[in-house]
Amino acid sequence: MRVTPETVRDEREWVHNRAPVVVSLINETRDRLGTLFGTDVDAVSREAYRRDVDAVFADGEVAVNVAGYVALLRDLDVEGDYPGFVVDEVLGRELAATIAGGRPLSLLAEATFHFVDVHVSEDATAPAEETGTAGADDLDAALAAGFQTRLPGWEWRETESPFAVDSTREK
Repeated sequence: MRVTPETVRDEREWVHNRAPVVVSLINETRDRLGTLFGTDVDAVSREAYRRDVDAVFADGEVAVNVAGYVALLRDLDVEGDYPGFVVDEVLGRELAATIAGGRPLSLLAEATFHFVDVHVSEDATAPAEETGTAGADDLDAALAAGFQTRLPGWEWRETESPFAVDSTREK
């Protein structure tokens, strides 16, 4: 595989165009997690998703890595699928973490990836030319997990942390 600036632009366009599938997965995931944690989580619009795709790909160092993971997962297939279980899970988890950003959000996105992945079927989300690839469901799950983590809508993310230390306050 060779990744060029053109590759990154092409993968950004592909991720951008996945909005109908990924936003649906994000909102289903937020509903499930909200129920589990007893909270309401705001839904994500296609426009908000696309803005965040643009933000992720605007950072060249992040963009090249996201594009590489996306391209690998789009093309990844393993005869019989199960023998390749580890590689598509690792790539998916890393893609979700890279999209979400640094710690602690990256760790949260990795955990969320596995939660989303068990609810995704490759046949339900993969484009026709990619149906049947081992990485198809993991790719959509990773995009949903990464973007749902970084996008606003969680109450605990909308308020100031009680653990922040104000270093400007006099002692």
